[in-house]
Amino acid sequence: MCLGLLWGGNLCSKCAVAMNQTLTEDQLTTAIRDPQLRRWALVNGKLYREYQFASFVEAFSFMTAVALHAEAMNHHPEWTNVYSRVNVSLSTHDVQGITELDVQLARHIEKQAAGRTLG
Repeated sequence: MCLGLLWGGNLCSKCAVAMNQTLTEDQLTTAIRDPQLRRWALVNGKLYREYQFASFVEAFSFMTAVALHAEAMNHHPEWTNVYSRVNVSLSTHDVQGITELDVQLARHIEKQAAGRTLG
């Protein structure tokens, strides 16, 4: 991973190109077999996950934490929030597919959800 992304900065040109290449089916299968991403699924060409929280405040707090990181990455989720439920879909619109950026954002989202979700 490019250190620029780790520090919330810009990607180097080599990493920027690699991050915007659509992942192959094998790469996607490998990604969602990762224990950290085991609850993510491929739905309509996107990485998808539903989260359930104890309350609206918990759900919104989670979304705020994710939003700050997503903004630093300049890579934003497609999501909905209804009371204590948050549905997240990830894809890279520029390439109309799933890229390494989506996988990395999914991993970060999982870290933010750890200990906050029900079940």
